[in-house]
Amino acid sequence: MRRLWRHHGLGCVIGVLFLVTFGFGQILSGWRSYNERRSENSEAPVTLRQYMRSAHFVEATAENWESEFFQMFVYVYITSFLFQRGSAESNDPDKPRPKRAVTAQSPWPVRRGGLWRALYGRSLSLAFALLFFASFAAHCLSSAQLENEERARHGLGALGVFEYIAGAQFWFESFQNWQSEFLAIGAMVWLSIFLREKNSPESKDLEAPHRETGK
Repeated sequence: MRRLWRHHGLGCVIGVLFLVTFGFGQILSGWRSYNERRSENSEAPVTLRQYMRSAHFVEATAENWESEFFQMFVYVYITSFLFQRGSAESNDPDKPRPKRAVTAQSPWPVRRGGLWRALYGRSLSLAFALLFFASFAAHCLSSAQLENEERARHGLGALGVFEYIAGAQFWFESFQNWQSEFLAIGAMVWLSIFLREKNSPESKDLEAPHRETGK
């Protein structure tokens, strides 16, 4: 257990935080909020299982995941060729990254070479891109369904998915999340030039000058 904690403590803590905030935070509070809204509309409450299949739950989840994956895709990709002098989040433009020799312990695609190596060289950004498109699609479908549920309450006709996303509401939901993600990573890029966090890999050493780039 001590070895597990030492080697995987960061992942374990983040995983627990996710499960607590998602399971006991979002799901339970969202279920209660959804039933309160249904009660106001003289509708019967739903069970937790029913709620987790509802457009309300899927839309809220996909909308947030979409912005997170979009942020990480853009960030991982553009930091491979763009620089910020002095930031701990940037490679140093004056110091090309050293090339490591391929060994028996190198990942299989690297040892195979060719197209496999090329794809593996972009696999992190590609993974985030695929996760973004999947959550974006889920957001589109569930948000349109949620809108049609609201329209049905008011006796209005349903909208098609493409008809709905041509309107302002869907893009308002997306952009309000996207802008906050870029604000956060922008703050990280700039603040890491001047501020420090002792022992964090996301920070330069305390003694490092502001103009020194990299971790």
